[in-house]
Amino acid sequence: MGGGLHIVALGLGPLTVVQPMGVASLLFALPIAAGLHGRRPSRRELAAAATVAIGLIGLVLLVPAHDGPTYLSPQGAATLLAVAGIAAVLLWAGAKVASPAGRAALLATSAGVLYGATATLMRVLVDGAWNWWYLLALPVPALLALVLLQRAYAVGHFGVSFASLQIADPLTAVAFGALLLGEPLPQGIAPIAAAALTAVGTVALARTTPLEART
Repeated sequence: MGGGLHIVALGLGPLTVVQPMGVASLLFALPIAAGLHGRRPSRRELAAAATVAIGLIGLVLLVPAHDGPTYLSPQGAATLLAVAGIAAVLLWAGAKVASPAGRAALLATSAGVLYGATATLMRVLVDGAWNWWYLLALPVPALLALVLLQRAYAVGHFGVSFASLQIADPLTAVAFGALLLGEPLPQGIAPIAAAALTAVGTVALARTTPLEART
């Protein structure tokens, strides 16, 4: 159901709005995790959640409207897959020689890059002109991302993995959306501050005890 709603959202709005909303999953994980552990969220957790919420609201309000058609040429699609694939391989290779926490972060970041590429391709499929091979290529980065993310979780640092994923995925999708799809980016200091708030709150919230207990 979540995946289906994500696809619908990609058909209604630009990547610069839709992908950062994935961080909102942490806001729902907080009360669920606290309930499962029979306690109330701490002030630190609530402060981190508020920081994430403020950052996301700021990003949504500051992103310029994008009403034009979404189009990605075959060369652009090949570039998208090549860049995402090379970045994912380099991160995966780096994870082999990293510490356990670093390995979890690099593997999850690799998955986030591939998920960002998947979202970009899906955005084109649901809202633009495309070729049939786009549809055939779509499962490749999605499945590779799933495998890498599960390997990251298996390392044992759930908070590190989840935070890395939630930051890498939207950043990758926003970059591809701007560079390949021509989606406008917010201008000025305010959107940078909103993005920074979201990132800081995400890291702080993902490192809380209830989420770490899920490893």
